Amino acid sequence: MTRASRFSFLAVVAIAAAGTTHASGREAETQKGIALAELATLAGVIVLAQVRDTDYVYRREFPVAGSAFLRVLIPYKASQPMDIIEVYEAGLHAHECYFPTPTVFEEGRRYLLFLQEDAEKPGRYRGLPQGCALDILVAQDNSYVLRLPVTGIELTDSLDAYRQSFEFSDSYAVETDESLNPQQREALMAGAWIMPRGMEYLYTSGVSLSVVRQLMRTGNQHQ
Repeated sequence: MTRASRFSFLAVVAIAAAGTTHASGREAETQKGIALAELATLAGVIVLAQVRDTDYVYRREFPVAGSAFLRVLIPYKASQPMDIIEVYEAGLHAHECYFPTPTVFEEGRRYLLFLQEDAEKPGRYRGLPQGCALDILVAQDNSYVLRLPVTGIELTDSLDAYRQSFEFSDSYAVETDESLNPQQREALMAGAWIMPRGMEYLYTSGVSLSVVRQLMRTGNQHQ
């Protein structure tokens, strides 16, 4: 399994684990979730970005410290123009901000990032305690879509009210028997989050990024 596949695997594990993990300290403070509008208020920087490369220290094949470098596609909240943004993380915790490293044969994953400038190094950024990244996919019409189910940040917004079916042109809209175990696959199938296509499974739905932007500005009126 590649590093990118392992990150995909861990993201799906989070779906099944949501609400069942006992946490303490920093984790306990954030386990109730957060609304997109509050995330937007807390973040100093919000950008849509694509992973270019990473420089991580690995232990047992998992990152434990280092930086990721992402190309900024759309800046939504930034105090200065950005092309490449460095996101630093250290240690292991519930809302760690590590990214899968694309191989030379892959394009990087896209994320909606919620960040604060690193107090220890100006010009470098770190994730919020509630999390740092939401998975974004590209639809067939080249629009950006927040993938459902959401992983990375536990949101309190009622996103089912905005759920739409999409056909994705994004390679990261595909899972396989290698990236999903039977329990994960069954859970995603039961929620109609994925559908089979041959030997693969395709994500089926999401929330338009234009809707997500509106929720970041005004909050979710359906709560």
